[in-house]
Formats: sequence, C-alpha cells, structure tokens
Amino acid sequence: MGRLLFCLCIALFVAGCNPNRNERDTLRIAVIPKGTTHTFWKSVHAGALKAEREIAASGSAVEVIWKGPLLEDDRSHQISVVENFIAQRVDGIVLAPLDRKAMVAPVRSAGSAGIPVVVIDSDLDDDTKISFAATDNFRGGQIGGEHLAALLGGKGKVIMLRLMSGHASTEARERGFLDIMERFPEIELLSTNQHGGVTRETAFTAAENLLNRFGSEVDGIFAPNESTTNGILLALRSLGLTGRVRFVGFDGGEQNVEGLKKGEIQGLVLQDPFQMGYLGVKLIVDHIQGKQVDIRVDTGATLVSKENFEQPEIQNLLYPPLQDYLP
Repeated sequence: MGRLLFCLCIALFVAGCNPNRNERDTLRIAVIPKGTTHTFWKSVHAGALKAEREIAASGSAVEVIWKGPLLEDDRSHQISVVENFIAQRVDGIVLAPLDRKAMVAPVRSAGSAGIPVVVIDSDLDDDTKISFAATDNFRGGQIGGEHLAALLGGKGKVIMLRLMSGHASTEARERGFLDIMERFPEIELLSTNQHGGVTRETAFTAAENLLNRFGSEVDGIFAPNESTTNGILLALRSLGLTGRVRFVGFDGGEQNVEGLKKGEIQGLVLQDPFQMGYLGVKLIVDHIQGKQVDIRVDTGATLVSKENFEQPEIQNLLYPPLQDYLP
C-alpha cells in the first residue's frame, strides 16, 4: 500500500510539473507573428524552423506551429490565435504582439494555463513573459536619425511618417529618431504626426499626401518599418523626388533593397528577423527544459548603405536563407 501511494505521488508530481504535455513526446511551440505578408515575417518563420531543425538534431522532438493574422493591424485576430493555442494546450508560445496593451490579457491567460510565453520584436506592458528577444528599437531609430542628419549636413527640413498607434517597436524607433533630431537645431521637422498604416498602399497614399504638401521644401524623410519605407519609396518615384530628397528607411524586403541599390534610398536600418524567430524558439524550449534564459536578448540593428552593401554580414541580413527552411 505504501509503495502504491509513493508511485501515485510521483506520477502526480510529474504531471503537475508539465501540465500541457499530455504524455506527448513532441514539444508543440506556437509561433505567432504580427502578420504574415511582409518579408520580415517570412524571415522570422524561417528562423523558427531552423531552431526546430537544430533542436530535433540534438535529440529533442519539437514542432513549430506558425499562425498569425494576415495584416499587422488585426488585433482581434491575433488575440483569437493566442486563445486557440491556449485551448489546444500547446507547450509554449512565441509571440510578436500587435499591441503592447491589448495583448497583455491573452499572455496572462496563457501563463495561468501553464503555457510559457517568449515575446519577440515588440514588447508588452507586462512582466509575465519568460524572455524578450528583439531589436533595441529606440537605438535603431537613433541610428536612422544619425545617418539622415549626416546626409543633410546637420540642417534642412525633415518628415517622419509613423506606422500606427500601439506598435511598441515602431513607436520606440520613432522616439529614437526624434531624439536625434532634437540635437540638431538647424533641422526643422515639417511633419511627424501622420501614420502610414500597415500596407504599402496605405503608406503610399499618406506619403504622397505629405509630399504633395511639402515636396518643394522637404530635404529628408524617415520611415520606421518595411511597409512605410516601401510606400514612401513609391511616392518619391511617383512625384519624381527620388535622389533629391534624402531618404532613410527601416527593414529590408525586395523592393526596399532594390531602392537602396538604385540610390533612391540612402540608408536602411536592418534588424535580424531570422535571428528573432530562431532565438524565440530556442529560448522557449530551453525554459521548458528547465534551463535558465536571459530576460532580454538584443538581436541587433545595423545601418546598410551603398558603401557597405557588399559586406558579407550585410548580405546575410539582406538575404536570409529563406529557401533553406520555408516550405
């Protein structure tokens, strides 16, 4: 009787330590991006699959499940995706939150269900996450601001087109950019309060409106993400302002990189989304396996221009090996 009771206690202890496994041998990790359209998120996906492959090669079975909203303004869809994965009792979640406030409740619900969450790309107004792997976005905005100020010789008239409210990552970049602009009294900010939205089409419309208003006097322009960079590029082309207006953007993508190569964009601040996806999965699996993980991991920000374009490390950031991992 005593031995039976002992065995029962051990079984209950093991089940309590790992309530989501349900006797499965494979760890199921949900990776939830902000969107699935931009090249940035395809790079995150590829990085997550690289981690899945490496972990499997080390002898631990893991399955990455990729699902997210199509566009980066669909908060309700992303909340639904998180809630569905909680109901499925996945073992862990890697989340790029669309909104620093709206996604707090779903993350707390996951924690209450015994499902750990690693946050990537954009932070949350919450400390229940296991780790946060992302660009230092404020510093990224500063890098863009420093480069634009140098291109302008420290004087001129500048526009910044924002993305949208609630995106912690781009809001930090915008603050970083403005922090640098404040250090140059001879730089005048013509407009900093307009939003481009999450598609290149909405960003193009917003940028075209701004350039129709300020195009005869603007000397420089800054964009905080892939879609706003692409929208501004299209507007500059449409109005014949490429080359005359100094333009610094954020993130790669085929069209933005092409604009850089042609000299239509004078600088891009590059993140490492491939590394974000990779580290997100590695961190959550390490945590589940009882290893200690850092609460904050900086994945880096790098300025690329025509001068350093051909450097191998820049080429790796511009052209991550998506074809090696994506289905």
